[in-house]
Amino acid sequence: MQKTFFEKELAISGTQRKDGANNTKKEVRKIQSWLTLFSMANPSAATATGIDGNFGKATEKAVKNFQEIKGVPQTGVVDEETFELLSAPMRTAFTKQSPGADLRTLIVNTAKSHLPSHPFELVIDKQPNSGPWVRAYMDGNEGEEWLWCMGFVQSIIDQAASVQGKDFKKLMPQTYSCDRVASVGLEKGILFRNSTIRSNPSLAKPGDIFLLQKSSNDWMHTGIIIDIDDDVFETVEGNTNNGGSNNGNAVLRRIRNFTKSKLDVFSIQSLV
Repeated sequence: MQKTFFEKELAISGTQRKDGANNTKKEVRKIQSWLTLFSMANPSAATATGIDGNFGKATEKAVKNFQEIKGVPQTGVVDEETFELLSAPMRTAFTKQSPGADLRTLIVNTAKSHLPSHPFELVIDKQPNSGPWVRAYMDGNEGEEWLWCMGFVQSIIDQAASVQGKDFKKLMPQTYSCDRVASVGLEKGILFRNSTIRSNPSLAKPGDIFLLQKSSNDWMHTGIIIDIDDDVFETVEGNTNNGGSNNGNAVLRRIRNFTKSKLDVFSIQSLV
Protein backbone atom coordinates (compact mmCIF):
# COMPACT_ATOMS: atom_id res chain seq x y z
CA MET A 1 0.00 0.00 0.00
CA GLN A 2 1.10 3.54 -0.74
CA LYS A 3 -1.11 5.25 1.84
CA THR A 4 0.09 3.84 5.16
CA PHE A 5 -0.37 6.72 7.59
CA PHE A 6 -3.16 4.73 9.26
CA GLU A 7 -0.43 2.65 10.93
CA LYS A 8 0.52 5.67 13.06
CA GLU A 9 -3.04 5.79 14.41
CA LEU A 10 -2.85 2.20 15.66
CA ALA A 11 -0.18 2.70 18.31
CA ILE A 12 0.84 4.99 21.15
CA SER A 13 4.41 5.68 22.18
CA GLY A 14 3.88 4.72 25.81
CA THR A 15 1.35 3.99 28.54
CA GLN A 16 -0.85 6.96 29.42
CA ARG A 17 -2.63 7.39 32.76
CA LYS A 18 -4.28 10.00 34.94
CA ASP A 19 -1.74 12.72 35.69
CA GLY A 20 1.02 10.44 34.40
CA ALA A 21 4.52 11.89 34.36
CA ASN A 22 5.18 10.36 30.94
CA ASN A 23 1.90 11.48 29.35
CA THR A 24 2.12 13.43 26.10
CA LYS A 25 -0.61 15.71 24.81
CA LYS A 26 -0.51 14.07 21.38
CA GLU A 27 -1.03 10.55 22.70
CA VAL A 28 -3.71 11.56 25.19
CA ARG A 29 -5.61 13.29 22.38
CA LYS A 30 -5.45 10.10 20.34
CA ILE A 31 -6.93 8.19 23.27
CA GLN A 32 -9.65 10.79 23.85
CA SER A 33 -10.43 10.76 20.13
CA TRP A 34 -10.91 6.98 20.05
CA LEU A 35 -13.02 7.09 23.22
CA THR A 36 -15.27 9.70 21.59
CA LEU A 37 -15.45 7.76 18.32
CA PHE A 38 -16.47 4.65 20.29
CA SER A 39 -19.30 6.61 21.88
CA MET A 40 -20.58 7.65 18.43
CA ALA A 41 -21.00 4.01 17.46
CA ASN A 42 -22.20 3.08 20.96
CA PRO A 43 -24.23 6.03 22.30
CA SER A 44 -24.91 4.45 25.70
CA ALA A 45 -21.26 3.64 26.39
CA ALA A 46 -20.43 6.85 28.33
CA THR A 47 -16.96 7.09 26.81
CA ALA A 48 -17.25 10.51 25.15
CA THR A 49 -14.91 13.04 26.68
CA GLY A 50 -13.14 16.27 25.84
CA ILE A 51 -10.26 16.07 23.38
CA ASP A 52 -7.83 18.42 25.06
CA GLY A 53 -4.74 16.28 25.72
CA ASN A 54 -5.29 16.35 29.49
CA PHE A 55 -5.64 12.90 31.07
CA GLY A 56 -7.71 13.83 34.11
CA LYS A 57 -10.56 12.25 36.03
CA ALA A 58 -13.03 12.47 33.14
CA THR A 59 -10.73 10.66 30.72
CA GLU A 60 -9.88 8.06 33.38
CA LYS A 61 -13.59 7.35 33.93
CA ALA A 62 -14.21 7.13 30.18
CA VAL A 63 -11.36 4.61 29.91
CA LYS A 64 -12.78 2.54 32.75
CA ASN A 65 -16.20 2.50 31.10
CA PHE A 66 -14.62 1.36 27.85
CA GLN A 67 -12.62 -1.35 29.62
CA GLU A 68 -15.77 -2.59 31.36
CA ILE A 69 -17.58 -2.90 28.04
CA LYS A 70 -14.64 -4.80 26.56
CA GLY A 71 -14.38 -7.15 29.54
CA VAL A 72 -10.85 -6.23 30.59
CA PRO A 73 -9.65 -4.98 34.01
CA GLN A 74 -10.96 -1.49 34.76
CA THR A 75 -7.62 0.17 35.52
CA GLY A 76 -8.30 3.50 33.84
CA VAL A 77 -4.83 3.17 32.35
CA VAL A 78 -4.27 3.00 28.60
CA ASP A 79 -1.50 0.55 27.87
CA GLU A 80 -0.81 -1.18 24.57
CA GLU A 81 -3.59 -3.74 25.12
CA THR A 82 -6.28 -1.15 25.82
CA PHE A 83 -5.16 1.08 22.95
CA GLU A 84 -5.32 -1.88 20.56
CA LEU A 85 -8.95 -2.34 21.60
CA LEU A 86 -9.66 1.36 21.13
CA SER A 87 -8.15 1.50 17.64
CA ALA A 88 -9.40 -1.94 16.53
CA PRO A 89 -12.04 -0.52 14.12
CA MET A 90 -9.35 1.14 12.01
CA ARG A 91 -7.10 -1.91 12.12
CA THR A 92 -9.96 -4.04 10.83
CA ALA A 93 -10.90 -1.57 8.09
CA PHE A 94 -7.39 -1.14 6.72
CA THR A 95 -5.83 -4.57 7.21
CA LYS A 96 -8.59 -7.14 6.72
CA GLN A 97 -8.51 -8.27 3.10
CA SER A 98 -11.85 -8.07 1.34
CA PRO A 99 -12.96 -10.84 -1.04
CA GLY A 100 -12.79 -10.40 -4.80
CA ALA A 101 -11.05 -12.00 -7.76
CA ASP A 102 -11.02 -8.82 -9.84
CA LEU A 103 -10.13 -5.23 -9.03
CA ARG A 104 -13.64 -3.84 -9.39
CA THR A 105 -15.02 -6.34 -6.89
CA LEU A 106 -12.12 -5.67 -4.54
CA ILE A 107 -12.75 -1.91 -4.63
CA VAL A 108 -16.48 -2.34 -3.97
CA ASN A 109 -15.95 -4.79 -1.11
CA THR A 110 -13.13 -2.73 0.41
CA ALA A 111 -15.33 0.38 0.41
CA LYS A 112 -18.12 -1.59 2.08
CA SER A 113 -15.70 -3.04 4.64
CA HIS A 114 -14.93 0.42 6.07
CA LEU A 115 -18.59 1.11 6.88
CA PRO A 116 -18.95 -1.17 9.96
CA SER A 117 -16.00 0.62 11.58
CA HIS A 118 -17.96 3.91 11.55
CA PRO A 119 -15.28 6.25 10.14
CA PHE A 120 -16.17 9.68 11.46
CA GLU A 121 -14.46 13.04 11.73
CA LEU A 122 -14.08 14.95 14.99
CA VAL A 123 -13.87 18.62 15.87
CA ILE A 124 -10.58 19.27 17.68
CA ASP A 125 -9.48 22.77 18.71
CA LYS A 126 -12.61 24.04 16.94
CA GLN A 127 -11.34 22.47 13.70
CA PRO A 128 -13.69 20.10 11.81
CA ASN A 129 -12.22 17.48 9.49
CA SER A 130 -10.02 16.24 12.31
CA GLY A 131 -9.29 13.01 14.14
CA PRO A 132 -7.76 9.57 13.49
CA TRP A 133 -9.90 8.66 10.48
CA VAL A 134 -9.27 11.93 8.67
CA ARG A 135 -5.53 11.68 9.29
CA ALA A 136 -5.52 8.08 8.06
CA TYR A 137 -7.27 8.95 4.80
CA MET A 138 -5.38 12.24 4.38
CA ASP A 139 -1.83 11.05 5.14
CA GLY A 140 -1.63 12.92 8.44
CA ASN A 141 -3.38 16.12 7.38
CA GLU A 142 -6.42 17.41 9.26
CA GLY A 143 -8.31 20.61 9.94
CA GLU A 144 -11.04 22.75 8.46
CA GLU A 145 -9.51 23.12 4.99
CA TRP A 146 -8.76 19.39 4.56
CA LEU A 147 -11.89 18.08 2.85
CA TRP A 148 -11.32 14.34 2.85
CA CYS A 149 -13.62 12.75 0.26
CA MET A 150 -10.82 12.18 -2.28
CA GLY A 151 -8.47 11.00 0.45
CA PHE A 152 -11.06 8.34 1.30
CA VAL A 153 -11.54 7.31 -2.35
CA GLN A 154 -7.81 6.96 -2.98
CA SER A 155 -7.31 5.04 0.26
CA ILE A 156 -9.92 2.51 -0.84
CA ILE A 157 -8.50 2.14 -4.36
CA ASP A 158 -4.96 1.86 -2.98
CA GLN A 159 -5.99 -0.78 -0.45
CA ALA A 160 -7.82 -2.84 -3.10
CA ALA A 161 -5.18 -2.45 -5.83
CA SER A 162 -2.40 -3.47 -3.44
CA VAL A 163 -4.02 -6.90 -3.04
CA GLN A 164 -3.20 -7.48 -6.72
CA GLY A 165 0.21 -5.82 -6.52
CA LYS A 166 -1.00 -2.80 -8.50
CA ASP A 167 -0.08 0.85 -7.94
CA PHE A 168 -3.12 3.17 -7.92
CA LYS A 169 -0.85 6.07 -8.92
CA LYS A 170 -0.66 4.61 -12.43
CA LEU A 171 -4.36 5.48 -12.67
CA MET A 172 -4.27 8.93 -11.06
CA PRO A 173 -1.89 11.13 -9.08
CA GLN A 174 -1.96 10.90 -5.32
CA THR A 175 -3.90 14.01 -4.39
CA TYR A 176 -6.76 15.30 -2.23
CA SER A 177 -8.19 17.37 -5.08
CA CYS A 178 -11.30 16.35 -7.03
CA ASP A 179 -10.31 18.91 -9.68
CA ARG A 180 -6.89 17.32 -10.18
CA VAL A 181 -8.29 13.80 -10.60
CA ALA A 182 -11.03 14.98 -12.96
CA SER A 183 -8.52 16.93 -15.06
CA VAL A 184 -6.32 13.85 -15.38
CA GLY A 185 -9.41 11.86 -16.36
CA LEU A 186 -10.16 14.34 -19.13
CA GLU A 187 -6.56 14.24 -20.35
CA LYS A 188 -6.59 10.43 -20.47
CA GLY A 189 -10.08 10.20 -21.96
CA ILE A 190 -11.38 8.19 -19.00
CA LEU A 191 -13.72 10.77 -17.49
CA PHE A 192 -17.25 10.38 -18.81
CA ARG A 193 -19.30 13.55 -18.60
CA ASN A 194 -22.73 13.44 -17.02
CA SER A 195 -24.50 14.05 -20.33
CA THR A 196 -22.77 10.96 -21.74
CA ILE A 197 -23.62 8.86 -18.67
CA ARG A 198 -27.27 9.91 -18.89
CA SER A 199 -27.48 8.74 -22.48
CA ASN A 200 -25.44 5.57 -21.89
CA PRO A 201 -25.47 4.49 -18.22
CA SER A 202 -23.68 1.23 -19.09
CA LEU A 203 -20.43 3.22 -19.30
CA ALA A 204 -20.44 3.47 -15.49
CA LYS A 205 -19.44 0.31 -13.63
CA PRO A 206 -19.04 -0.70 -9.99
CA GLY A 207 -15.63 0.34 -8.72
CA ASP A 208 -15.59 3.54 -10.77
CA ILE A 209 -15.51 6.98 -9.14
CA PHE A 210 -18.18 9.63 -9.39
CA LEU A 211 -17.23 13.31 -9.36
CA LEU A 212 -19.91 15.85 -8.51
CA GLN A 213 -19.73 18.99 -10.63
CA LYS A 214 -19.88 22.45 -9.12
CA SER A 215 -19.48 23.81 -12.64
CA SER A 216 -18.29 22.30 -15.91
CA ASN A 217 -14.61 22.37 -14.89
CA ASP A 218 -14.95 22.46 -11.12
CA TRP A 219 -15.70 19.36 -9.04
CA MET A 220 -16.56 19.44 -5.35
CA HIS A 221 -17.17 15.88 -4.15
CA THR A 222 -16.38 12.26 -4.95
CA GLY A 223 -17.11 8.69 -3.93
CA ILE A 224 -16.96 5.05 -4.99
CA ILE A 225 -19.77 3.66 -7.16
CA ILE A 226 -20.72 0.23 -5.81
CA ASP A 227 -23.85 -0.45 -7.89
CA ILE A 228 -25.88 1.03 -10.76
CA ASP A 229 -29.64 0.57 -10.96
CA ASP A 230 -31.71 2.36 -13.59
CA ASP A 231 -30.89 6.06 -13.12
CA VAL A 232 -29.17 5.88 -9.73
CA PHE A 233 -25.72 5.11 -8.37
CA GLU A 234 -25.32 3.37 -5.03
CA THR A 235 -22.16 4.77 -3.48
CA VAL A 236 -19.80 4.74 -0.54
CA GLU A 237 -18.51 8.24 0.23
CA GLY A 238 -16.31 9.95 2.77
CA ASN A 239 -16.80 13.43 4.26
CA THR A 240 -20.54 13.34 3.63
CA ASN A 241 -23.77 13.16 5.63
CA ASN A 242 -27.38 12.08 5.28
CA GLY A 243 -28.08 15.10 3.08
CA GLY A 244 -25.24 14.26 0.71
CA SER A 245 -23.04 17.19 1.71
CA ASN A 246 -19.57 17.54 0.17
CA ASN A 247 -18.30 18.58 3.60
CA GLY A 248 -20.11 16.28 5.99
CA ASN A 249 -18.56 14.22 8.75
CA ALA A 250 -18.77 10.49 7.98
CA VAL A 251 -18.30 7.60 5.58
CA LEU A 252 -21.77 6.59 4.40
CA ARG A 253 -23.48 4.38 1.87
CA ARG A 254 -25.75 6.59 -0.24
CA ILE A 255 -27.99 6.72 -3.30
CA ARG A 256 -27.44 9.42 -5.94
CA ASN A 257 -29.60 10.03 -9.00
CA PHE A 258 -27.33 10.85 -11.94
CA THR A 259 -30.22 12.22 -14.01
CA LYS A 260 -30.88 14.90 -11.39
CA SER A 261 -27.30 15.63 -10.29
CA LYS A 262 -24.28 16.40 -12.43
CA LEU A 263 -22.21 13.33 -11.72
CA ASP A 264 -19.24 12.66 -13.99
CA VAL A 265 -17.64 9.20 -13.88
CA PHE A 266 -13.90 8.46 -13.73
CA SER A 267 -13.30 4.96 -15.08
CA ILE A 268 -10.76 2.67 -13.37
CA GLN A 269 -10.72 0.28 -16.35
CA SER A 270 -7.12 1.04 -17.30
CA LEU A 271 -5.95 -0.31 -13.93
CA VAL A 272 -8.08 -3.46 -14.08
